[in-house]
Amino acid sequence: MRNIKINIQYDGTRYSGWQSQEHDENTIQGKLTAVLRRLLEEETELAGSGRTDAGVHALGQVANFKTCSCMSCEEILEKLNHYLPEDIAVISAEEMDGRFHSRLNAVRKTYSYRIWNSSVHNVFERRYTWFIEQPLDVSAMRRAAAELTGTHDFRAFSSIKRGKKSTVRTIESIDIDQDGSAITLSFTGNGFLYHMVRILTGTLVEVGLHKKTPEDMKRILASLSREQAGVMAPAQGLFLMEVEYQ
Repeated sequence: MRNIKINIQYDGTRYSGWQSQEHDENTIQGKLTAVLRRLLEEETELAGSGRTDAGVHALGQVANFKTCSCMSCEEILEKLNHYLPEDIAVISAEEMDGRFHSRLNAVRKTYSYRIWNSSVHNVFERRYTWFIEQPLDVSAMRRAAAELTGTHDFRAFSSIKRGKKSTVRTIESIDIDQDGSAITLSFTGNGFLYHMVRILTGTLVEVGLHKKTPEDMKRILASLSREQAGVMAPAQGLFLMEVEYQ
Protein backbone atom coordinates (compact mmCIF):
# COMPACT_ATOMS: atom_id res chain seq x y z
CA MET A 1 0.00 0.00 0.00
CA ARG A 2 1.51 3.32 -1.09
CA ASN A 3 1.12 6.56 0.86
CA ILE A 4 0.82 9.69 -1.29
CA LYS A 5 1.19 13.24 0.01
CA ILE A 6 -0.33 16.10 -1.98
CA ASN A 7 -0.04 19.87 -1.59
CA ILE A 8 -3.16 21.78 -2.50
CA GLN A 9 -4.21 25.35 -3.28
CA TYR A 10 -7.82 26.48 -3.38
CA ASP A 11 -10.11 29.46 -3.51
CA GLY A 12 -12.62 28.62 -0.82
CA THR A 13 -15.21 31.21 -1.84
CA ARG A 14 -17.86 28.81 -3.15
CA TYR A 15 -17.15 25.83 -0.89
CA SER A 16 -18.51 24.72 2.47
CA GLY A 17 -15.02 24.38 3.90
CA TRP A 18 -12.42 21.61 3.71
CA GLN A 19 -14.08 18.72 5.52
CA SER A 20 -16.50 16.36 3.79
CA GLN A 21 -20.03 16.56 5.17
CA GLU A 22 -22.76 13.94 5.02
CA HIS A 23 -25.40 16.22 3.51
CA ASP A 24 -23.14 18.61 1.62
CA GLU A 25 -20.93 17.43 -1.24
CA ASN A 26 -19.60 20.94 -1.90
CA THR A 27 -16.37 20.67 0.10
CA ILE A 28 -12.71 20.68 -0.92
CA GLN A 29 -12.08 17.26 0.60
CA GLY A 30 -15.21 15.92 -1.07
CA LYS A 31 -14.22 17.17 -4.53
CA LEU A 32 -10.69 15.76 -4.22
CA THR A 33 -11.88 12.40 -2.89
CA ALA A 34 -14.42 12.01 -5.71
CA VAL A 35 -11.76 12.64 -8.36
CA LEU A 36 -9.25 10.30 -6.67
CA ARG A 37 -11.76 7.46 -6.50
CA ARG A 38 -12.54 7.94 -10.18
CA LEU A 39 -8.85 7.98 -11.15
CA LEU A 40 -7.64 5.14 -8.93
CA GLU A 41 -10.80 3.01 -9.28
CA GLU A 42 -10.77 2.19 -5.57
CA GLU A 43 -12.19 3.49 -2.33
CA THR A 44 -9.93 6.33 -1.16
CA GLU A 45 -9.78 8.10 2.20
CA LEU A 46 -8.15 11.52 2.05
CA ALA A 47 -6.73 12.94 5.31
CA GLY A 48 -6.07 16.67 5.52
CA SER A 49 -3.63 18.56 7.72
CA GLY A 50 -6.56 20.44 9.23
CA ARG A 51 -9.95 21.91 8.51
CA THR A 52 -10.60 25.28 6.92
CA ASP A 53 -13.99 26.95 7.32
CA ALA A 54 -16.42 27.79 4.55
CA GLY A 55 -14.99 30.65 2.49
CA VAL A 56 -11.41 30.23 3.73
CA HIS A 57 -8.62 29.81 1.17
CA ALA A 58 -5.35 27.86 1.08
CA LEU A 59 -2.01 28.23 -0.64
CA GLY A 60 -0.43 25.32 1.22
CA GLN A 61 -2.96 22.75 2.42
CA VAL A 62 -1.49 19.25 2.78
CA ALA A 63 -3.28 15.90 2.56
CA ASN A 64 -2.41 12.25 2.14
CA PHE A 65 -4.10 9.08 0.95
CA LYS A 66 -3.17 5.41 0.62
CA THR A 67 -3.55 3.49 -2.61
CA CYS A 68 -2.80 0.16 -4.25
CA SER A 69 -2.51 1.86 -7.64
CA CYS A 70 0.76 1.74 -9.58
CA MET A 71 0.04 5.13 -11.14
CA SER A 72 3.07 7.43 -10.82
CA CYS A 73 2.92 10.58 -8.70
CA GLU A 74 3.46 12.62 -11.86
CA GLU A 75 0.45 11.01 -13.51
CA ILE A 76 -1.69 11.41 -10.38
CA LEU A 77 -0.77 15.11 -10.29
CA GLU A 78 -1.55 15.61 -13.97
CA LYS A 79 -4.89 13.81 -13.88
CA LEU A 80 -6.05 15.45 -10.66
CA ASN A 81 -5.52 18.90 -12.13
CA HIS A 82 -7.24 17.85 -15.35
CA TYR A 83 -10.45 16.81 -13.59
CA LEU A 84 -10.59 19.19 -10.62
CA PRO A 85 -12.54 22.47 -10.89
CA GLU A 86 -10.48 25.53 -11.74
CA ASP A 87 -10.57 26.89 -8.17
CA ILE A 88 -8.76 23.82 -6.75
CA ALA A 89 -5.22 22.86 -7.79
CA VAL A 90 -2.79 20.18 -6.63
CA ILE A 91 0.69 21.67 -6.82
CA SER A 92 2.73 18.59 -5.93
CA ALA A 93 2.43 14.87 -5.23
CA GLU A 94 5.04 12.61 -3.68
CA GLU A 95 5.24 9.16 -2.13
CA MET A 96 5.88 9.09 1.60
CA ASP A 97 6.72 6.57 4.28
CA GLY A 98 3.67 4.52 5.23
CA ARG A 99 3.55 6.13 8.68
CA PHE A 100 3.23 9.70 7.38
CA HIS A 101 -0.03 11.45 8.32
CA SER A 102 -0.70 14.99 7.14
CA ARG A 103 -2.39 16.06 10.39
CA LEU A 104 -0.68 14.01 13.07
CA ASN A 105 2.85 14.72 11.83
CA ALA A 106 2.44 18.46 11.32
CA VAL A 107 4.69 20.50 13.62
CA ARG A 108 3.99 24.06 12.49
CA LYS A 109 1.36 25.97 10.53
CA THR A 110 1.25 29.48 9.12
CA TYR A 111 -1.92 31.38 8.37
CA SER A 112 -2.26 34.86 6.95
CA TYR A 113 -5.17 37.26 7.18
CA ARG A 114 -5.59 40.11 4.70
CA ILE A 115 -7.31 43.42 5.44
CA TRP A 116 -8.09 46.28 3.07
CA ASN A 117 -8.02 49.43 5.22
CA SER A 118 -9.35 52.31 3.15
CA SER A 119 -12.40 54.47 2.62
CA VAL A 120 -12.65 53.00 -0.89
CA HIS A 121 -13.40 49.35 -1.62
CA ASN A 122 -10.86 47.27 -3.52
CA VAL A 123 -13.17 45.80 -6.16
CA PHE A 124 -10.78 43.07 -7.26
CA GLU A 125 -9.81 41.90 -3.75
CA ARG A 126 -13.25 41.85 -2.19
CA ARG A 127 -13.34 38.03 -2.04
CA TYR A 128 -9.94 37.85 -0.35
CA THR A 129 -9.85 40.71 2.17
CA TRP A 130 -11.78 42.15 5.08
CA PHE A 131 -12.75 45.68 4.12
CA ILE A 132 -12.40 48.08 7.08
CA GLU A 133 -13.12 51.72 6.39
CA GLN A 134 -11.98 53.25 9.70
CA PRO A 135 -8.21 53.84 10.02
CA LEU A 136 -6.39 51.15 12.01
CA ASP A 137 -3.62 51.88 14.52
CA VAL A 138 -1.17 49.25 13.28
CA SER A 139 1.40 50.15 15.92
CA ALA A 140 -1.08 49.34 18.70
CA MET A 141 -2.01 46.10 16.92
CA ARG A 142 1.66 45.06 16.87
CA ARG A 143 2.01 45.73 20.60
CA ALA A 144 -1.07 43.62 21.27
CA ALA A 145 0.24 40.85 19.02
CA ALA A 146 3.44 40.70 21.09
CA GLU A 147 1.32 39.96 24.19
CA LEU A 148 -0.28 37.00 22.40
CA THR A 149 2.88 35.24 21.26
CA GLY A 150 4.28 32.38 23.30
CA THR A 151 2.57 29.45 25.00
CA HIS A 152 -0.86 30.24 26.43
CA ASP A 153 -4.27 28.76 27.01
CA PHE A 154 -6.17 30.26 24.05
CA ARG A 155 -9.65 29.13 25.07
CA ALA A 156 -10.85 32.76 25.04
CA PHE A 157 -9.81 33.01 21.39
CA SER A 158 -11.71 29.97 20.19
CA SER A 159 -15.26 28.88 19.43
CA ILE A 160 -14.48 25.42 20.80
CA LYS A 161 -16.98 24.08 23.31
CA ARG A 162 -15.69 23.06 26.70
CA GLY A 163 -14.21 19.59 26.69
CA LYS A 164 -11.30 17.49 27.86
CA LYS A 165 -8.90 18.43 25.06
CA SER A 166 -6.20 20.96 25.87
CA THR A 167 -6.63 24.50 24.56
CA VAL A 168 -2.96 25.38 25.18
CA ARG A 169 -1.09 26.32 22.03
CA THR A 170 2.20 28.02 21.16
CA ILE A 171 2.25 30.95 18.76
CA GLU A 172 5.79 31.53 17.59
CA SER A 173 5.10 34.80 15.83
CA ILE A 174 2.41 37.25 14.78
CA ASP A 175 3.72 39.61 12.11
CA ILE A 176 1.69 42.58 10.90
CA ASP A 177 2.80 44.18 7.63
CA GLN A 178 1.29 47.26 6.02
CA ASP A 179 1.68 48.28 2.39
CA GLY A 180 -0.53 51.28 1.77
CA SER A 181 -4.12 50.18 2.37
CA ALA A 182 -3.17 46.49 2.48
CA ILE A 183 -2.54 45.03 5.93
CA THR A 184 -1.47 41.39 6.32
CA LEU A 185 -1.38 39.53 9.63
CA SER A 186 0.71 36.34 9.63
CA PHE A 187 0.34 33.76 12.41
CA THR A 188 2.81 30.90 12.90
CA GLY A 189 2.35 28.29 15.60
CA ASN A 190 2.28 24.63 16.51
CA GLY A 191 -1.48 24.44 16.08
CA PHE A 192 -4.65 26.51 16.14
CA LEU A 193 -8.03 25.98 17.77
CA TYR A 194 -11.42 26.24 16.07
CA HIS A 195 -11.83 29.81 14.72
CA MET A 196 -8.69 30.86 16.66
CA VAL A 197 -6.98 32.85 13.89
CA ARG A 198 -10.19 34.66 12.95
CA ILE A 199 -10.91 35.60 16.59
CA LEU A 200 -7.31 36.71 17.16
CA THR A 201 -7.59 38.87 14.04
CA GLY A 202 -10.91 40.36 15.13
CA THR A 203 -9.47 41.16 18.55
CA LEU A 204 -6.38 42.81 17.06
CA VAL A 205 -8.62 44.87 14.77
CA GLU A 206 -10.54 46.07 17.82
CA VAL A 207 -7.20 47.18 19.27
CA GLY A 208 -6.50 48.97 15.99
CA LEU A 209 -9.85 50.74 16.31
CA HIS A 210 -9.05 51.64 19.96
CA LYS A 211 -11.95 49.54 21.25
CA LYS A 212 -9.44 47.47 23.19
CA THR A 213 -5.87 48.13 24.35
CA PRO A 214 -2.72 46.04 23.96
CA GLU A 215 -2.72 45.61 27.73
CA ASP A 216 -6.15 43.93 27.55
CA MET A 217 -4.63 40.85 25.92
CA LYS A 218 -3.28 39.37 29.15
CA ARG A 219 -6.64 39.86 30.86
CA ILE A 220 -8.48 38.20 27.96
CA LEU A 221 -6.12 35.22 27.96
CA ALA A 222 -6.50 34.78 31.73
CA SER A 223 -10.30 34.99 31.52
CA LEU A 224 -10.59 31.84 29.35
CA SER A 225 -13.87 33.42 28.21
CA ARG A 226 -14.82 33.80 24.55
CA GLU A 227 -17.00 36.78 25.49
CA GLN A 228 -13.94 38.77 26.54
CA ALA A 229 -12.21 38.53 23.16
CA GLY A 230 -13.12 40.46 20.04
CA VAL A 231 -15.34 39.74 17.06
CA MET A 232 -14.59 36.88 14.68
CA ALA A 233 -13.12 38.19 11.43
CA PRO A 234 -14.92 37.19 8.21
CA ALA A 235 -13.76 34.01 6.49
CA GLN A 236 -12.77 35.48 3.14
CA GLY A 237 -9.58 37.18 4.38
CA LEU A 238 -8.03 34.00 5.80
CA PHE A 239 -5.45 31.84 4.01
CA LEU A 240 -3.70 28.65 5.13
CA MET A 241 -0.21 29.42 3.85
CA GLU A 242 2.02 26.53 4.90
CA VAL A 243 2.11 23.31 6.90
CA GLU A 244 5.55 22.16 8.05
CA TYR A 245 6.85 18.72 9.01
CA GLN A 246 10.01 17.43 10.60
